[in-house]
Amino acid sequence: MPTPEKTSVEAIVLAARDLLELDGLAGLTMNAVAQRVGVRPPSLYKRVGGRDDLIRLVAEATLTDLARRLDATADPVELAAAVRTFGGERPAAFQLVMTPGAGVPVARPEYGEAASRAILDLAARLAGPDHALEAARTLTAWVVGFVSMELSGGFTLGGSVDDAWLFGVTNLLDVLSTTDREE
Repeated sequence: MPTPEKTSVEAIVLAARDLLELDGLAGLTMNAVAQRVGVRPPSLYKRVGGRDDLIRLVAEATLTDLARRLDATADPVELAAAVRTFGGERPAAFQLVMTPGAGVPVARPEYGEAASRAILDLAARLAGPDHALEAARTLTAWVVGFVSMELSGGFTLGGSVDDAWLFGVTNLLDVLSTTDREE
């Protein structure tokens, strides 16, 4: 009779996501994950190919979560706010998928495409189908840049960061919605 499995890929990824937030990417080790799920490190390799595979799985789970949140919003301001909220709740995961850095394993393309779908749909509504990709990239770059600066404490000149957010997102959305759709 075979021995029952003591963990699953889902449990391993959940543990890895928690460790990522607690200890950053450097603390996301196979040993730490094994300890967290209650198995010996060699047991993880039955489910996960290694640390790079684990990081890729975490990135994919992160993008799946983000896609779910974005797909649940219809309002452009709410969609941008959902990305900001996600970044505040899971800053290390946000950085992993938005600004991974050289050599860091990334999610397979279909996960990024799924997370981008709501933004592309919004961009098409605002700027028209001919400019959807450009508008989506512009909006994403602004939101990711703002959230990254917020997470790193980059806003040091005083004033309300929330007011700056609202000013930026509403004005950017206005500009994107006035893009000439007739080109």
